[in-house]
Amino acid sequence: MLNELMTAAGQNLKGTPWQVYPRPQMKRESYLNLNGAWDFDVNYEKQGQIRVPFCPESKLSCIGKHYEEGALLCYSRMFTLPEGFYKGRVILHIGAADQKTAVTLNSKPVGYHEGGYEAFSMDITDYLQQENHLQICCFDDLNDQSFPYGKQVLPKKRGGMWYTPVSGIWQTVWLESVPETYIEKLHIENRGYSVTIAIEPALSGKVTVAGLGCYELINGSVTITPENPHLWSPEDPYLYDFTVEAGEDKVESYFAIRSLEIRKDGKYPRLCLNGKPYFFHGLLDQGYWPDGIFTPAALECYADDILMMKKRGFNTLRKHIKVEPEEFYYQCDKLGMIVWQDMVNNGDYNFIRDTALPTVGIQTLPDQNLHSDPAARQAFLAGMAATVKQLKNHPCICYWTIFNEGWGQFDSDSVYEQFKKLDDTRFIDSTSGWFRRKKTDVDSRHVYFRKVKLTGDGVKPLVLSEFGGKTHKVEGHVFNPDKTYSYGGCETIDGLNEAVVKLYMDEIVPCVRNGLCASIYTQVSDVEDEINGLVTYDRKVEKMDPQKMLPVALALQQAIED
Repeated sequence: MLNELMTAAGQNLKGTPWQVYPRPQMKRESYLNLNGAWDFDVNYEKQGQIRVPFCPESKLSCIGKHYEEGALLCYSRMFTLPEGFYKGRVILHIGAADQKTAVTLNSKPVGYHEGGYEAFSMDITDYLQQENHLQICCFDDLNDQSFPYGKQVLPKKRGGMWYTPVSGIWQTVWLESVPETYIEKLHIENRGYSVTIAIEPALSGKVTVAGLGCYELINGSVTITPENPHLWSPEDPYLYDFTVEAGEDKVESYFAIRSLEIRKDGKYPRLCLNGKPYFFHGLLDQGYWPDGIFTPAALECYADDILMMKKRGFNTLRKHIKVEPEEFYYQCDKLGMIVWQDMVNNGDYNFIRDTALPTVGIQTLPDQNLHSDPAARQAFLAGMAATVKQLKNHPCICYWTIFNEGWGQFDSDSVYEQFKKLDDTRFIDSTSGWFRRKKTDVDSRHVYFRKVKLTGDGVKPLVLSEFGGKTHKVEGHVFNPDKTYSYGGCETIDGLNEAVVKLYMDEIVPCVRNGLCASIYTQVSDVEDEINGLVTYDRKVEKMDPQKMLPVALALQQAIED
């Protein structure tokens, strides 16, 4: 029997959840949160009420059930606009809903969206009444693997590195009102030591940056190059606050200045941050929670995880095959945590092809004709473009991963070229782990079940994008007491600490001297059957001692500077 684990935030959850402004890099005074209790029907049968923004599979939703694949999940509620809220247009925002979503307001269809991981919005102005009935219907079918689905599997297949499926709304639903002519999109591009701010449509206006002054928008754009920029880094995560004013509209935002480049340092190319070789000392971050699954009980959960890992010397999180609410990235921006962002995989997964044979060394495979279904390819590319467009303003993101371990991989050289057009300011890992082709910025490896012995080829920066995964089972804090997924267990917490530190000092640090630029340990927390986290799934037991981990971080950075 599976345990119903709860985080402290989940146990203390009261009132309307997630009342924080959902879009911190494009903030207006206008904001009406629609989270909380909604009426919930499945296939037109009443199920009672559900708590948004938690998926119905989660305990925090007050449902705790996965419905059959292809079920129609319908959410409905009434709302009235507060006095003084209306400014000309009213926009409905949905942070994410899995997988196909149709919106109806006052019995009239408003719009439709496909994609389970990105935010979307609809102008509902022309459908408003004094009292408004809003209905959001979601359709999700995991049997259709053309859509990106990440680590979700059918309930009967759950276990190991595959997790409870998610359906329906799983991020904040909210309204804002804007003038008739308004700033629809805000683009921030940090290139070297300059930042370009642009708006759509290309309206006249001004940008005011705290500490720097006021700049005029020319054709909706301005480039700012401070004389002595205050650079962003995990050690000093400095953010420049700014406002954009155009016509009657005004938004608040922020940017950071930091440089990313690849430089030859002696024999080996290195990943550089702000002009210097920097060791990206990271952890795999799946973004799962025992009580909310895709969505933590409160914003503070993100900050707690980030600070917990920084306390142990880590400076990087690889956000693994999931896109988070923008609040996660804001916390990383603000607190100083580099993010390596994965795209969300789709297509079929084959254990022999994608895991077993590569793990024992068979890591070359032509990929032009793999996953040839046009619909699946198009869905992946659409999700990729949406992810980059949604997140590229965040300075914490320094690295993109396109494909992971062959899963869903197709024609990666061509996809790399398409990705470069979306964003050429960050490092791009085309094929994390194996099945490497010609076009990628890094030589990306995964090592499990054997010693880490890696040497750079002198051509591309060497990255260990997954390794480790040592386990310790903490009784009373495991999701599945009957079956756990392990990469090599330790009987005690002290034993786990000793084994992890030894792994880094004996195997990873020597590799840094041989060209290794980054390492991503598996992982931040236990996730369902996996018990390889530095903390338990409920975040209540911290397995790794900060005082033992901090010398590791110092040794890694010293090795890359030597």
